[in-house]
Amino acid sequence: MKSPQHVPVLLEEVLEYLNVRPGGVVVDATLGLAGHSSAIARKLGAKGRLIGFDRDPEALALAKARLDEVKAELGEEMPEVVLEPRAFSEAANVIEPGSLDGLLADFGVSSLQLDEAHRGFSFRHDGPLDMRQDTRSGETAEQVVNQEDEDELANLIYEFGEERRSRRIARAIVRDRPITTTAELAGIVSAAAPSMKGDKIHPATRTFQALRIRVNNELGEIQSLLRSAESLLKPGGRVVLISFHSLEDRLVKDAFREAGRNKVFEVLTKKPVVAGDEEQMRNPRSRSAKMRAAQKV
Repeated sequence: MKSPQHVPVLLEEVLEYLNVRPGGVVVDATLGLAGHSSAIARKLGAKGRLIGFDRDPEALALAKARLDEVKAELGEEMPEVVLEPRAFSEAANVIEPGSLDGLLADFGVSSLQLDEAHRGFSFRHDGPLDMRQDTRSGETAEQVVNQEDEDELANLIYEFGEERRSRRIARAIVRDRPITTTAELAGIVSAAAPSMKGDKIHPATRTFQALRIRVNNELGEIQSLLRSAESLLKPGGRVVLISFHSLEDRLVKDAFREAGRNKVFEVLTKKPVVAGDEEQMRNPRSRSAKMRAAQKV
């Protein structure tokens, strides 16, 4: 099983700020297609340990295939690899406190999820309204869209999508229910709140973001990881987090600021690190990435 190509964002910056050393123990909390982890494995060496978390079974299988390719290349210099088929909010349940040299999380949606129509993450491909990262359990986006009342829909689209026209969109959704596919929903949202002059994104982008965040409890997951980072890292251990929208970045920034104020972490990035012009040209996904890093005191 050959893994698909995947371009990890801010790779050189991640490796620099994680300060990966031979023999270290590093967690990739959002394994995805193992783009970052493949590079980390090469730096850890034979005595190192790499632990990867992903609650998406499809992503986990592809990540394993990619790391097997790295193992074939490195041979005896490959670190120990442990793959955890669970949400990264559960890291504290399976990792020994004070054992980590590095903790990485890239909160962006996997390109695998966006490109597979049957996953229902994107309006670019018509498919069922699913959006679950773990397809084995939990509420789907179709259930949210068809079962929530108008006020609840409007509130979640406003809060999680930062969509100012949320009430108009919620009214249209309720009027046109039942809705079962991504194309149906995108069409309803676009008709209710069409693009305005100067808009650079599809009119359904914020609504899809809001539903995805709700279905996967993404902000709650990030808060759990932020709470456990201090206990999991060794003194001098580093945490590197990559966000892709303001809600995520605000959580990270506020948590780092508080930890810095309490002398728990030293914040290494006074401002978020962003991709350079060359990377943005090569990988458009990197344009919205913001990376922050801190070191445990």
